[in-house]
This record gives sequence, structure tokens and C-alpha cells, in this order.
Amino acid sequence: MANPVLHIKDGYFFEVPKFLYPVSHEAKSDFPLWWVRLDDDFQSLQADRVYDKFARAYASSGDPFGVPAKAELLAEYEHWKHAGTAHPNAGKPFDAYLEQEQTELVEAISTIKWAQIKSDAHAESEVVGYINDSHHKWPLAKINEYNHHLSGKVLIPQPFGEIKNLHESQSGFCISKFMILELLVAFCLVATFSWVGRRVRSGDPPKGRLWNFFESFLLFIRNDIARPVFGHKDGDKFCPLLWTIFLFILGCNLMGMVPWMGSPTGAFGVTLALAVVIMMTGMVIGSLRLKPFFIGYWLNLLPHMELPTIMSLAIKPMLFLIEIMGLFIKHAVLAIRLLANMVAGHLVLLGLMMVAVEFANSGAWYVAAPVSILASTLFSCLELFVAFLQAYVFTFLAALFLNAAFHSH
Repeated sequence: MANPVLHIKDGYFFEVPKFLYPVSHEAKSDFPLWWVRLDDDFQSLQADRVYDKFARAYASSGDPFGVPAKAELLAEYEHWKHAGTAHPNAGKPFDAYLEQEQTELVEAISTIKWAQIKSDAHAESEVVGYINDSHHKWPLAKINEYNHHLSGKVLIPQPFGEIKNLHESQSGFCISKFMILELLVAFCLVATFSWVGRRVRSGDPPKGRLWNFFESFLLFIRNDIARPVFGHKDGDKFCPLLWTIFLFILGCNLMGMVPWMGSPTGAFGVTLALAVVIMMTGMVIGSLRLKPFFIGYWLNLLPHMELPTIMSLAIKPMLFLIEIMGLFIKHAVLAIRLLANMVAGHLVLLGLMMVAVEFANSGAWYVAAPVSILASTLFSCLELFVAFLQAYVFTFLAALFLNAAFHSH
């Protein structure tokens, strides 16, 4: 949670400057339940209860060695939560500590008992009871600190699930920032294609900057990617898919240039899903076009070689496995290439902006700030170019992979 890189990753909130969205909760009951679960005071009480239940379950298991003393184990848990420079275990409950660091103790009791202990510890009634308990009031300093952390974070409502923290889901289907941005890009594509389609169907010549702007993109993909790769006939058939892929990736890339938004293509799940769409499309079309049905696609992965029967029996199965691996690897690389380029650009921008932050309290801020602003501006222009370039590269490679999927090697 303390890692600044998380600010360019997906999350369950939109982040804006704190003064635009201040949070001024007055009591612990005003905070979300998941936030209360992360509080040290609540986790200490939760750990105390879990220890008692765990110790009783362990005693009934018949193990002669027993559980370490409560004070000792809880002290180790507190040290585990705050150890390390990046605090990788911050906010994790006591049961997570037991599973990770006291595996032998957990394995000594039955799976059913341990599952029940965890279920009781994470029940909503536990948090509600703590919130309503007047003996555990939060001091004003803690409330102000929590308000400071939450200010500027516009939380996304979660009607279908529950989140663990700002970046992790607990259960159900949780709606993240990137999901909303992807839907926004998809809505813009549907609206754009519908509008351009109606104009083209009318038969009138292109008029206006907007119409010419979109047609220039579509014609570029058709004339410089689809038709050269697939040929005139198949190229026109694949144009809708390539148009959609290109404009969707471009829209997601450009979202990263909008203040307080983010680039969905900076998440591996998004780029991997796009690569899977290309791979599955190639499999389906290859299975339909190459004979015999379905099997022809897989047989086509092997290059045609004139080999003696004995050598074929030894070499072709190995080549087939290599080609299968290559099929998945090249599509995985397609996803990783887009991801790496988008994340790398954000990281460089983050580093440039942090120069000004690091020198904010020093006497050299008047030198560092203009340099940081100028460098960030210039690199943002490069990022704008990269957003278009990576959309083109992904679309071009997707066309090559699709073409190879249903043509004989």
C-alpha cells in the first residue's frame, strides 16, 4: 500500500487533488467497513479473539507441544505486519500471519475448524460490533490522519462485491477504475462507429474535420494493414475487427494522458484479454477454413517437411509441441509488449515528477521544479506518440498472427 507505483495501477477509486474531494469523517462509524478492518486497533482485537479460538482448537488436536504464548505470538504478528521497507504485510489479519508464518500449527488442526475460525474472524458482525463498541473510540488524531489518506480518493460503489483495500478485492465482483474506463472507451467506439456508419451509408462525400479525421484512421488500417496482410477480399472482412482493436487500444492508451484517469492498457489483465481475443479468433477461423475441420488448424502448425518415416516419428512430435508452445508464447508476448511500453512510460513520468517532490523542502526547489515540469511536458508529448504507435503495432502484429492462423505454412 505504501508503494507509489500502485498509483498508476488499477484500483477501486478515482484519485483527484485532495482539495477537490476532501473527506471529513467525524467518527469510526463514518468510515467504510473495509477501512475499519485495516485499523491496527481492530486487528489487534481480532488477533486476540482468533488466538483464543485457535488455541482451543489446537489443544483439542492432541498435539503435545502446544501453541506459543499469546503475548509472544501477537508480538511476532505486529512485527510481521510492519517489517520491511515496503511493508508488504501491512493490513493483513492475524489468520494470514498464521497461514504464512505458522504453517505447521495451522496444519495440526482440522481444515473445517480452521475455515470456521477464519469465517468468524472476517464476519461483518465482527466489524459492526467493533464500530458500535463505545469502549474503543478512535482519537481525533487518528480520524484526521485517516481523513487525510482518503481525501482525493473518489471511491467506486461496489454493489456486487466487497473490497479488501483500495487495490484488492475481498469477494464477489468488484468494479475497478479500469473497468469503468474500458466501458467508457467502448461506449465512445459504439457511438463513433454508429455515427460514421450512418454518414457512409448515406453515400455523401466526407464533410467536416471530424468525419475526415475518423475516415483517415479507418482507411489507413484498411489500406496499410488489412489489405496488404490478408489480401483485398479477406482484408475487408477483417477490417471491422482491426478497426475495433486499434481504436479500443488507442482510446485506452489516451486515457492515461487525461488527468486523474489512467491507462487500462497498463494492466496485464487487459492486454492479455486482447491477446486472447486475437488467438481465439485465429483458432476459430483456422478451424473453419483448414480441412479437416478443427484438426486441420493444429496440423497446419507443423511445417511441411519431407522426412523418412522413422525421423518423422521422432522429430515431428517435438516440433508440434514447440509450435504449440510458440503459439501461446507469441500471443503472451503480444500482451506483454503493450503492457511494458505503457507502464514504462508512466514510470518515467512518475520519476520525473518525483524530482520536484523530493526537492520541495530544499533550497533548490526553484531549480528542480522547472526542470521537472519541462521534462514531464516533453515526455508527455513522447507518450502521446507512443499511445498511437503501440495501438498500430498491436493491430499490425494481430493481423499477421490471424493471417498465419488460416493459411498453410
